[in-house]
Amino acid sequence: MSDRYSFLNSIQYIESLYDKYKKDPNLVEPSWSAFFHGFDFRKETYNEELKNNNVFNNKVKKEFSVLNLIHAYREKGHLFTNTNPIKEKRKYFPYLDFRNFGLSEKELDLCFEVGNLIGIGKTSLRNIIKYLKNIYCNSIGIEYMHISDSNKIEWIEKWFQREKFKFSTEEKKFFLKKLNEALSFENFIHTKFIGQKRFSIEGNESTLPALEEMIEYASNKYFTENFVIGMSHRGRLNLLSNFFHKDYHQIFSEFQGKEYEDKNFSGDVKYHLGFSKIRKSRKGQYVKLILVPNPSHLESVDSIVEGITRAKIDINYNKNIHSKKIIPVLIHGDAALSGQGIVYEVVQLSKLKGYSTGGTIHIVINNQIGFTTNYTEGRSSIYCTDIAKVILSPVLHVNADNIESVIKSVYFAVDFRMRYHEDIFIDLLGYRKYGHNEGDEPRFTQPTLYKVISKHTNSYKLYKNKLEKEGIINNNEVINMEKKYENDLLKGYNKAKNIKCNSFLELEEDEWKNFPIVSNDENIFKEVDTRLPIEKIVKISNKIFSIPKDKKFFRKTEYIFQKRMEMIHKNLLDWGMAELIAYGTILDEGNPIRLSGEDVARGTFSQRHAVIKTEEEEEIILLNQIRTGQAKIQVYNSPLSEYGVLGFDYGYAMFTPNVLTLWEAQFGDFVNGGQIIIDQYISSGENKWKIKNGIVLLLPHGYEGQGPEHSSARIERYLQLCANNNLFLVNCTTPSNFYHLLRRQLKLNYRKPLIVFTPKSLLRNKKCLSTIDNLSQDIFQEIFDDISVIDSNKIEKIIFCSGKIYYDLLNRKESIKDEKTALIRIEQIYPLRIEKIKKLLIKYKNKKEIFWVQEEPENMGLWSFILRKIGHIIPFKLISPSENSSPSTGSYQDFLKIQNKILVQSFL
Repeated sequence: MSDRYSFLNSIQYIESLYDKYKKDPNLVEPSWSAFFHGFDFRKETYNEELKNNNVFNNKVKKEFSVLNLIHAYREKGHLFTNTNPIKEKRKYFPYLDFRNFGLSEKELDLCFEVGNLIGIGKTSLRNIIKYLKNIYCNSIGIEYMHISDSNKIEWIEKWFQREKFKFSTEEKKFFLKKLNEALSFENFIHTKFIGQKRFSIEGNESTLPALEEMIEYASNKYFTENFVIGMSHRGRLNLLSNFFHKDYHQIFSEFQGKEYEDKNFSGDVKYHLGFSKIRKSRKGQYVKLILVPNPSHLESVDSIVEGITRAKIDINYNKNIHSKKIIPVLIHGDAALSGQGIVYEVVQLSKLKGYSTGGTIHIVINNQIGFTTNYTEGRSSIYCTDIAKVILSPVLHVNADNIESVIKSVYFAVDFRMRYHEDIFIDLLGYRKYGHNEGDEPRFTQPTLYKVISKHTNSYKLYKNKLEKEGIINNNEVINMEKKYENDLLKGYNKAKNIKCNSFLELEEDEWKNFPIVSNDENIFKEVDTRLPIEKIVKISNKIFSIPKDKKFFRKTEYIFQKRMEMIHKNLLDWGMAELIAYGTILDEGNPIRLSGEDVARGTFSQRHAVIKTEEEEEIILLNQIRTGQAKIQVYNSPLSEYGVLGFDYGYAMFTPNVLTLWEAQFGDFVNGGQIIIDQYISSGENKWKIKNGIVLLLPHGYEGQGPEHSSARIERYLQLCANNNLFLVNCTTPSNFYHLLRRQLKLNYRKPLIVFTPKSLLRNKKCLSTIDNLSQDIFQEIFDDISVIDSNKIEKIIFCSGKIYYDLLNRKESIKDEKTALIRIEQIYPLRIEKIKKLLIKYKNKKEIFWVQEEPENMGLWSFILRKIGHIIPFKLISPSENSSPSTGSYQDFLKIQNKILVQSFL
């Protein structure tokens, strides 16, 4: 017998339970209590025999042999299931044959006490094996023995040991109806829109009734009212029509390729679009369904869904992550689940304080193929769901053709999620009827598989035959049901013919009703009043920079806050102070803040200290102690993830227009780890899907000789994404301008993502200071003129620049006592206020030379953008390092030479 089948690898575990039982039977779980009671009874019965022979010892050994058999079924039963509708299961050894456990056929009809452990009482080995096969080796395979919590294991076992769910006649008819809808919808499109992509759900039709039953079960049993759902394209159109109840004529009109009536938006292909709907369950409970838009980057939507869910938990459910009112649901493809790293990042967020959403239900539409790639080429793990074991989640592998097993797995998933508030995975093993899309030929690469699929009976016919045999339906009922649905589809199809242009359905929430989509320059460049009285600013500053005197802090912490108070008294503030004061004023005005990212609490450069710790590591957030009734800031150090966390915070901002949501990169260079979120959502979401979002990205940027990975946030990449006033790109050079920028983000009557290229060395640069007067009297400035110029007629040279290079140029200018050069800073890079630049050129009418100076290589930074935008009206000369494939040198000495060369050239 294999050691891996030994019960919990140690007899000591059972002995310890037995010792507890002898002290008090109530100290052990009831099934163990029943087992030990029988054990003691038999011990007394065989006491006499024990004196003469080893009968009793043999009986006990056999009991433990059966116990090992039970454990083997629990641990390995999922490997021997009937869960694959089109393929024979892979072979695993040793089998679960009772002979492998020291048992023989003559003992099949002997009764064993261990039957109590599986809830069927003392019974024969034959009955025990039959029972185990039914639970662990049927149409559902359960993986749960990797879970470390014994109470959780016990709960799972009890759940499956309960009496089978008995579905009513009406429920069975409903399941059949939904299977018919799933199949008929696909067949209808297949005949009406020949050759068009639809990414059919055929082969996993049971996904539709599964989702229907999920909202039915959760809303009626737990009063769930919100479901946030993310999925890629496979089956999306089917679910949009038959689950979300998007009108058929809208979908069919999209198949006809008509233009959108709103010409300001480019839109997206029909199987990427999102949708939201308030609809009733069958028993009359209202539920809100949200399907989040998703690009072709399959699993990218996962983190967005989690962020949206957390936002709703925080805003609508009092930050209760154990709320049963909302469930996030992620529908994966098997190849994407095992192949996409974002899945790992998202599951690692699931139990973290700042990112938990109370448990996600994961459903895998398992086609057993990825485009043309077999699973043996697509993963190294046994199952596509093995990622679940990272967070000790249970996994159910279910035969997608067995609709009642699918529904049972959904009930389990909801119950588990609601009890433990953790993730749960359902792996629906089906197939893909056609190729990756309906124009693809799968027999090029999988001829054998598709011979099997072409002959396979679909789940609707299988279930229809089952219900006919049970006498639940008759032929007339089936015909009427099929005709009715076909007529509904035809009505929608005919209605679609009369639609001239497609309408654009956006995810509109009540919170967004007062925030229009704005793209015209008039609104974009409208000045926003972000001023506050000095008294208010000082009062807030005193609150957030005064650490509690009754707490003991690290000496350097005390010093930092002492210096901050001294600066306030001197009417001065640095970058970190301006940021915190901005947050304080926003909170005081009633707007919450979420700040998330790697090391944001202290700040990568120890500049922030939004969260301070006592020597006993008690966390204190002074920003939350300004006044009674203020809004609160949440500050979360994230895991070392850009893709997952940035997506999460984008999702959070998607449904919280009145919250300042900020994500900070440890270094701006690292944000390219989340490039998919930037490309597919942040920059283009408004144009593709009419998604409004006000997320703020803080990206440390600046050349200080720290090498190629700690210099550039790749400004040029963002500028390539800018169009139609879709983003704000800002590189502030003063603390006060940064202060007003953050306040402006919430004062605007619309929302746009804001990308801020923040400083590193400037955090402690003695010239990079502002005054409290600047906070009180100024507003955000897109462009800074040279305030040192007294007589503009004397200016012969203009240098335009952006960001930290300004201070290097300023130092050079002052050191050589240059009075003929004006330094103009572009603070808001996009949208670029060209008219203001033109006015400055008129002001400096005696200029002879105009330069653009940057510390980034020629092929990077702002130069290409500036040349494209205003090169035709300004005869710029460029001063920058030569073009390079890497952002910066790795040598500090080389950096100094390059930087010095820029400065010397600028003032020749």
